[in-house]
Amino acid sequence: MMHFDESMALLEGLQVSKYKTKKLYLMDAVGYVLAEDIIADHNSPEFPTSGMDGYAIIHEDQAMRRLKVASINPAGSALRDKVIGGTCIKTFTGSLMPEGADTLIPIENVQIDGDEILIKEEVPQGFAVREIGENYAKGQKLIEAGTKIDFSHIGVLASLNIVHVLVYEKPTVSILSTGSELLDLGEIQMNDAQIRSSNNYVIEAIVKKYDGISMQLGCIKDDKESITAAVSEALEKSDIVVTTGGVSVGDFDFVKDVIFELGCEVVFKGVRVKPGQHIMVARKGDKFVVGLPGFAYSATVMALVYVVPLIEKLQKGKSALKHVKAKLKEPFVKRAKKAEFTACNVSLIHGEYYVDFKGKKVGTSAILTNMLGDIALLFTSEEDTSKEVGDEVMVLLLD
Repeated sequence: MMHFDESMALLEGLQVSKYKTKKLYLMDAVGYVLAEDIIADHNSPEFPTSGMDGYAIIHEDQAMRRLKVASINPAGSALRDKVIGGTCIKTFTGSLMPEGADTLIPIENVQIDGDEILIKEEVPQGFAVREIGENYAKGQKLIEAGTKIDFSHIGVLASLNIVHVLVYEKPTVSILSTGSELLDLGEIQMNDAQIRSSNNYVIEAIVKKYDGISMQLGCIKDDKESITAAVSEALEKSDIVVTTGGVSVGDFDFVKDVIFELGCEVVFKGVRVKPGQHIMVARKGDKFVVGLPGFAYSATVMALVYVVPLIEKLQKGKSALKHVKAKLKEPFVKRAKKAEFTACNVSLIHGEYYVDFKGKKVGTSAILTNMLGDIALLFTSEEDTSKEVGDEVMVLLLD
């Protein structure tokens, strides 16, 4: 089995020869990853513009104390009047600044006296005037390819009159769980050896949370013919195939053999990591297969560690999971000479992350309830040792 760091380096080094992209209507693109740089094709604003309701003036005319209101300049109007000495033009937020004016004095700073204004409080030159290109300048790169589109990006794209935007397609992820003992939702239990399948639903939820499109294939019996047919079909229909179970060394663990026999290139098989040491990653062209262990906690953690980065890779996206430093509120016992991902509770106190293990059970890699709560994963390498209260540790945040 390889070192965990080596497996991550191999995963990061995987190359995609051809990315899938498509054009989407602006509002349908939220949550997708941008596949092109967005460059401004004009200045915003194109002309000096009023930033407040007030009066467009010549700055030095404030010394006159009284100015005649020559006309009104509503937003959106094509005003032709000019500001000349001793006059002003009433101007509204978003209106173009009239020619001749260099300053806007707000309504609050003046008193109306018939067709004149009396200046009560002066303002500096250029006050409340939006200069050309204040928002963005023509030729400026505003949004970089690889950015996940959010509400702020939508506003900028709309201001550029971009109706359709080029994005990376979200990868389709097929999910199937192997095991003759598994019962799908709604199936009736016939004997005590049968257990309810949860892995396929946990993986589907992870795929949806981290920007993939899930294809749920359910539970597959532990026979080679059924697994071969299911994995083969999944490879045809999806970009990533995720299996749970069948990658260990038991008599009925067929998945690892099937993946190889279907012509997939094994990237790695077996990592010194707890949980999930029998993890397997393979590829066939630009498609990937991830064989996860069968235990629920193992499958969940390994999906976060290995499947989520593949979903991101196929969209040229940025990492959705963040590693941060945190301090221990209670001791941590290092239990294995492997890299470990340990469920912990995380809190942010005065700008610092803290972790504890309240309510977390110690046992096998089947304890999925350890993932409940304000959860994070404490990461320790195989070179690490046990830790004391106050020690700094590395934590993988899931949100």
